Amino acid sequence: MFTGLVEETGILINKSRKGNGLTLTISAHHIFDDLKIGDSVNVDGVCQTVTSIKANTFTVDTVEETLKKTTLGHINMGDKVNLERSLTPSSRLGGHFVAGHVDCTGRISKLIKLSSSYEVYVEYPTEYDDNLIPVGSIAIDGISLTVAEKGTGFFKVAVIPHTWEVTCLKNKNTGSEVNLEFDLLGKYVLNIVKGGGKPGMTEEWLRKMGY
Repeated sequence: MFTGLVEETGILINKSRKGNGLTLTISAHHIFDDLKIGDSVNVDGVCQTVTSIKANTFTVDTVEETLKKTTLGHINMGDKVNLERSLTPSSRLGGHFVAGHVDCTGRISKLIKLSSSYEVYVEYPTEYDDNLIPVGSIAIDGISLTVAEKGTGFFKVAVIPHTWEVTCLKNKNTGSEVNLEFDLLGKYVLNIVKGGGKPGMTEEWLRKMGY
């Protein structure tokens, strides 16, 4: 579990084929204080398990399904990635609950630089429209952000200069693909309301529950 507050950006320095997956080696600086083999690290919004640590690098094994579903499937040597270690019981929850389980990828359709912030418009598959609400939370490449505007198949977020500078957002352009994870609590609520494969919340159901 993560909060969507990026600790630093790392650089992919090596990738090699491992069966149908990839082994990725990432260089970093600040996340090694208590990092251990077996720990979870959020890499551009994707929860990955550390398999080795050497000097200022760590390695993860990325499975085929993750490569197909996320931007890690076409990551290149030298690319920068957002990094965040997993929560501990004493961690501050400054963003929102982020599982590191990417729901889909989106594409940046517009970037606007304002006097004191940036506006980022992202297009995504319309089948996920119900997962977003105005002023709700969204994780873009592992970054916890607030939905400022929502439309059919798109949303807008406002990004403060600090977040822009300390994450990989500043390296994105119009057309860039990004990993999206919708609010975890919102997804559970949506599943309950829709019935989780059973008949959803109806007037009759509410009466039975005493409402």
